[in-house]
Amino acid sequence: MRILLATDAWEPQVNGVVRTLTKVMAELRAMDHEVDVVSPDQFPTFPLPTYPEIKLAIGAYEPVMERFKSFEPEAIHIATEGPIGLAARRICLEWKLPFTTSYHTRFPEYVSARLPLPLSAGYTYMRWFHKPSGRLMVATPTMRDELIRHGFRNISPWTRGVDTDVFKPRVTGEPDMFEGLARPIFLNVGRVAVEKNIEAFASLDLPGTKVIVGDGPQREELAEKYPDVVFTGAKFGAELARYFACADVFCFPSLTDTFGLVILEAMAAGVPVAAFSAPGPIDIIPGSGAGALAPGQTDGLREACLACLDIDHGVVRKFAEGFSWRACAEEFYKNLQPYPEPEKTRFWRRLRRLARLRRRPAA
Repeated sequence: MRILLATDAWEPQVNGVVRTLTKVMAELRAMDHEVDVVSPDQFPTFPLPTYPEIKLAIGAYEPVMERFKSFEPEAIHIATEGPIGLAARRICLEWKLPFTTSYHTRFPEYVSARLPLPLSAGYTYMRWFHKPSGRLMVATPTMRDELIRHGFRNISPWTRGVDTDVFKPRVTGEPDMFEGLARPIFLNVGRVAVEKNIEAFASLDLPGTKVIVGDGPQREELAEKYPDVVFTGAKFGAELARYFACADVFCFPSLTDTFGLVILEAMAAGVPVAAFSAPGPIDIIPGSGAGALAPGQTDGLREACLACLDIDHGVVRKFAEGFSWRACAEEFYKNLQPYPEPEKTRFWRRLRRLARLRRRPAA
């Protein structure tokens, strides 16, 4: 199948959305599907205010339309609600093409954390964007139920995966990334920004050492306010995996993520996870034996962190081994809405004929 992915989140951005999309597209290609990705690196861009690592495409509509014509996709997935996603959505509606979408970020909560806008405004936009989608893919049952309460429909599950060959427990003799720091090590990995609720972790009274791996607009402020916390900056690849493997507990304080891919990465390294009872953690941790939940979304995180110190790291790793990117890609493929064969054939034949007529020199 020829699958077109339209996304405003792509490399060199570093986040869970990009890791999910790149891994799934790679798996689809390995399954002999043709994949064409329309992403910001193919356009002039400008930085997203307050989040300059994200580049927003300028003038995407006509170039995206040409990609549709040249690739002739049999299925279209729109992953994000930015300029590229909007252009692809507009084309699909104008040409009456079915498409699917996915919900990666609690966008209304994200915006409200940064700007004086009500949640209702964010949800109004998100409902409008996703309403024509044949299927809206979400990562967890909790996120599905939350979106249903907000009036969304056509929701289908799309789980996540983890690379257990990269993220794995520390082997005896390997260097300790936290050598010289007091144990236990409580780790957080991610963007240091207000919507990630990092301060809830930095402010905890815990034994040993709190370490935050990552960068972002709130890093300097938090480093000054919490001098007992070690900030390492952003780490990537094998080095990042070693940071996970050398920790004792992973703390995930976010309330805005829809899943939290770093949860699985920590678990794959054999590190138990402490988190609030929020979408993502509440769907992964209960009954797993791989972590502990705070009783609410405002307190109890310290107790969850301390409870994780008694969890068997081997049990944690075994739980993570149940997730794979191949299974994630297969579920994504199952959710796609391909064109019915007769309509698809007629549409692309008509489109090619129109394209030839446009290229024909005037008499």
